[in-house]
Amino acid sequence: MCLGIPGRLVELSGAGEPGHGHLAKADVSGVTRTINVGLLEDLELRPGDWVLIHVGFAMSKIDEAEAERAMGSLQLMGRAFGDELEAFVGSGIEPGGAH
Repeated sequence: MCLGIPGRLVELSGAGEPGHGHLAKADVSGVTRTINVGLLEDLELRPGDWVLIHVGFAMSKIDEAEAERAMGSLQLMGRAFGDELEAFVGSGIEPGGAH
């Protein structure tokens, strides 16, 4: 099952910088990881914005209400939420790594 998990952007310092592959930091349920925002390069992203993340890639920009609904739905699914959070934590996208 492929799911997206909502995350709040906390830092965009790597986004758009050469060699950083559009990287940003996102907080998902208290876990902060580096994600790739390159698929959203045409959107204006700022710290505090919510995005829907799948395996370390921001797939779409969402509002806070949509983020809350998505998180509630994921929590209702139980194990699927745990699996997606585990995939997010293990995504390991880091500056200077393979993109």
